[in-house]
Parts: sequence; structure tokens; C-alpha cells
Amino acid sequence: MLTRQELSNSPLFQDISYEEYLRMLDCFHAVQKSFRPDEVIYDFTDPTSNAVGVVERGEASLIRIDEDGISTVLEELGTGCVFGRSLAFSGSGRDSMEVIARETCDVMFIDYPHILKRCERACTHHSLLVQNMLRLIAGKAQALSERVDVLSRRSIREKLLCYFRQLEEKTGSRTLQLPFSLSVLADYIATDRSAMMREMKRLKEEGVLRSEGRRITLCK
Repeated sequence: MLTRQELSNSPLFQDISYEEYLRMLDCFHAVQKSFRPDEVIYDFTDPTSNAVGVVERGEASLIRIDEDGISTVLEELGTGCVFGRSLAFSGSGRDSMEVIARETCDVMFIDYPHILKRCERACTHHSLLVQNMLRLIAGKAQALSERVDVLSRRSIREKLLCYFRQLEEKTGSRTLQLPFSLSVLADYIATDRSAMMREMKRLKEEGVLRSEGRRITLCK
């Protein structure tokens, strides 16, 4: 289960006390599981899976795999992030979607119907949880819009700069810390990693940016 500090950083449990959270685990029949790196945490094609997952510790990725077996990272999931069929935007019926552990992960699963059904005790924290979930869905819609903006760009250069400008706007700084590795960045912008690295090198040579690992500084 989450510690008090981890709970305070979880968007799903915003404004919910630790004592209410503990009671909620029993009320919602929550199940907690641990996963090893590269292990499948959640398969969106499983018709029996109707749970909402909460990443308690570790990092995972929401990945779409198309009919040709090509993987695309749709979202990076850190501590406090949530996922589930009820929170995802489905793609083609021929595509599959999975949540994969990037490192050792502890995940709590809550049965989605237990979240939506009216609580017999009319618990305030139950209503707060539903409000928080609606806020998360709105946030995911915004993230999807940003992703579409990046992928709509014609060249790798334009995709990279579009993504970096989005981060700059969010942080208010020209020095950016990428939330994931360069390999995952290539997946995020749906391009070959080698081609992306060549474009990054050109951008550095032109003085557009400086980079050191996952740290990017925009110069122009």
C-alpha cells in the first residue's frame, strides 16, 4: 500500500486522508501486486480485466502494438499514475495495448464498478475519488491532444522541437529534463532511434539546443 507521503503525491487520492484511504482499500476490494522489469502489468485486450491500476512504486509504460508488431509508447506511468480500460482511448481493433513494467513495480488494482457504484455509507472520500478520476480523464485527453500535435509534424526535426516546446511551456524553463530515456523518446515521436539521434546531432551543431543525457537546453 502507499505510504502517507506517496498518498499525498497521488492524483487519484487527492484530498483523501490516509485513514480514509485505508478504509477505501477494504471497501473497494483492492488487490496489490508486484511486477518485475519488462513484465506485462495490464493487457487491455483481456475482456475480463475491468480494473483501474494505480502505480504505487516504480515506473511503467503504456504501449500500443500495431498489427505489424511495431510498438509505440503512449504514456509513461510513474508513482501515483493510474491506468485501465476505462481511462484509455482505444485505437484500431487490430492493435493491442499493454502496460509494461520499466522497473520493479508495485501496483494496486481497484475494480472499476466499485468506484462508480453509489457507496452505501455515502462516504465523502468516495465522491472525491470519482471527482479525481474525472479530472484524470480530462488530463489524459489533454495529453492525447499534445501527442497528436507532435505526431502531426512532418519531419523528425519538427516532432522533436514541438515536443521540446511543449515541455518548455509546461516548466517555464529552457532547460528541460526528459521524463524518459532517449530510446523511449524515439518511440514517443514514432521514429527510428538512430534517425532521431542524427537529427539531435544536427540540432546541436546548428546551435538550436544542447544536450547531456536526458537534459536538454533550448538555445534558440
